[in-house]
Amino acid sequence: MKKYINILLCSFLAVFVHSCKTDDMNYSDAQVTAVTALYSPTDNAAVKLVSAESASLFFEWEPARTEDNGAALYEIVFDKVGGDFSQPIYTITSNNNGYLSNATLTHKVLNSVATMSGINPGESGEIIWTVVSSRGLNRILSEQVRTLTISTLEGFAEVPNEVYLFGEGSETGTDASASLPFKQTAGGEFEIYSKLEADKDYVFIDRKGSSPRYFYSDDQVKLKEGEEGSAMKVSKTGVYKINIDFNVATVTLSEVASIGLWFSPDNKILFDLPYQGKGVWTGTGVIKFKQESWGKDQRYKFQFEAIENGSQVTKQFGTLNASDNPPNESSDPSYYYIRVLANVTQWDDKWKFIDAVDGASTTISIIMQGDKEYTHSVTVN
Repeated sequence: MKKYINILLCSFLAVFVHSCKTDDMNYSDAQVTAVTALYSPTDNAAVKLVSAESASLFFEWEPARTEDNGAALYEIVFDKVGGDFSQPIYTITSNNNGYLSNATLTHKVLNSVATMSGINPGESGEIIWTVVSSRGLNRILSEQVRTLTISTLEGFAEVPNEVYLFGEGSETGTDASASLPFKQTAGGEFEIYSKLEADKDYVFIDRKGSSPRYFYSDDQVKLKEGEEGSAMKVSKTGVYKINIDFNVATVTLSEVASIGLWFSPDNKILFDLPYQGKGVWTGTGVIKFKQESWGKDQRYKFQFEAIENGSQVTKQFGTLNASDNPPNESSDPSYYYIRVLANVTQWDDKWKFIDAVDGASTTISIIMQGDKEYTHSVTVN
């Protein structure tokens, strides 16, 4: 029996070794041609960057050909004028994860590319770009090169790591050590929910200690760096959401006029949550679940009214992490995390109350503070 097993093992090894020597095990990458024509933007085109989120520039080129007729992948590469792309300053894949012979680059991305090339904020300068086509491990750089003139955004070269709301018009007044922190939402981007007093000075600072940098705006649009004494004011006392973007040197304010508990089964607000201060809204009321044929419906989220650019808009807060179950004692705190929703709907991105809430006086708080995750709490009284 042992002899028979040894014979089988030897036969298997012989077959395995032979198979490893066959061409089936040799991996080869298909050849790919270089891109021979760049279509858009045209050579020596000029673009003036704007801060709108939707602003973008379209790039397009002639598709490459591959030896096996498979799909090529593409990257746009940028370099300083005079460079040879051996060490590009920026590389980005084309649309559809690199499979399309075009790409849409936002003005924010182009502003970053311009900064990397040495163009100062608010100035114009030239960069060059071309396309790399690839198939497997084979990559080939196009010989076609285009020049693009970019007028950059007036962003900041040195972006602070932290930002605080400070001044007589703020909730914490002129005590810098108590100033409220902004929440960083992306690189160079910050936001805060806080109350501002009409006709009183406020300003943004980058630290609570000595010698802070001061940032302000003359028109509530363009962000500038100032000095001690620089300030701005609002004409109406209210709770505001303030967004500042150091990448494009902008500041925007929208007033949060009211927030209410949105009870999905009734498709309406059950009660308001008045502002308490320092990014906290709290309200108390009785919530009665809606009886359905399949059981009781306890789904909820929050709805708020905001004033943006002089117009009133309705928006909602809903789940950061989707769930179709009520919480329990072992639920992670992230169950209650909150975010502004893209659309106003009756059912989407909702939470569920625990059973004890049904028919009971319940206190609900929304906490939107810069030093922690945006969240909310539900307490049965």
